[in-house]
Amino acid sequence: MPTAPFDLLPSADPTAETIRADILENPGFGRYFTDHMAHVRWTNAAGWHGHQVRPYGPLTLDPAAAVLHYGQEIFEGIKAYRHADGSVWTFRPEKNAERFRRSARRLALPELDDETFVESLRALIAQDRNWVPTPASEADECSLYLRPFMIASEKFLGVRPSQEVDYYVIASPAAAYFKGGIAPVSIWLSSNYKRAAPGGTGYAKCGGNYAASLAAQKEAEAHGCGQVAFLDAAENKWIEELGGMNLFFVYKDGRLVTPKLTGTILEGVTRDSVLELARDEGLSPEERHISIDEWREGAASGEITEVFACGTAAVITPVGELVGEDERIRCPEGDNPIAKRLRKRLLDLQYGRAEDTRGWLVQLA
Repeated sequence: MPTAPFDLLPSADPTAETIRADILENPGFGRYFTDHMAHVRWTNAAGWHGHQVRPYGPLTLDPAAAVLHYGQEIFEGIKAYRHADGSVWTFRPEKNAERFRRSARRLALPELDDETFVESLRALIAQDRNWVPTPASEADECSLYLRPFMIASEKFLGVRPSQEVDYYVIASPAAAYFKGGIAPVSIWLSSNYKRAAPGGTGYAKCGGNYAASLAAQKEAEAHGCGQVAFLDAAENKWIEELGGMNLFFVYKDGRLVTPKLTGTILEGVTRDSVLELARDEGLSPEERHISIDEWREGAASGEITEVFACGTAAVITPVGELVGEDERIRCPEGDNPIAKRLRKRLLDLQYGRAEDTRGWLVQLA
């Protein structure tokens, strides 16, 4: 079935060009938002309908809306990149759409098709194209961060799937996620909290997973760390992921190891891309269980030469040390060459500086 067109309701009070220019000079991350948002409604009776791009603004929710009481919601994170010729592209949106459907199934929400997902991005960019930053140089990682999300909006109190749901896309101009850029970050090893358990929602991108990580993130910040790493809930020994990123371990023999997906780890789009690009760099990617002891011993012996985290927001960021209650696992001193090479490969693709031989880029405008 063809995707329904998105009707346009233009903002009567768009951001002044001078104000937008000032914002794009120093956008930070997630601080400012564009003039419009995309919206599609779903009801049990009518299915998906009411496709619109309308002015960005507050939502009206009944105090009894299901999302407020039962947390039935999901979201995605994806970026729009301006290329040198002024065109605007996004990266592997079908992977985000696929993950969005998996998350929807786990949270008992209606599934959105690929075409509507991608067209909602395209419709929003068509109206807010001027909000996509133009990189000043190859070192400038500015982009427009797109946040599709779905919420249960039916007015009722009772534990059952909502029969009314709203899907939105909002957009925020973004600079590099970490202020230090490519500088290695310190990671806190959580011993008090778990991110996910078998049979839970670990593989779904839902707000509850992130809310549950915030206490651990506060611990991390109290110990001078920028992120938190979680161990598995069953044996408390296997590395899973960070609060918002996947992890990779580089071995001196050329292996590139990332924790295996077992239903408790988010299947990152950047993670999947790194696994493919690694082969182009002559590395041998592996997805398998890796224990905290292997990290500890590998770092001490020099068998593990680099550790890095990856995600849409942060791209690829080296890990300098893992900080625990009574220890510090320091990564070998070095310049993180593998992380930097993979990061450059990924960014060159996304910004159109390298040939897209895999068809990963989709033009939005």
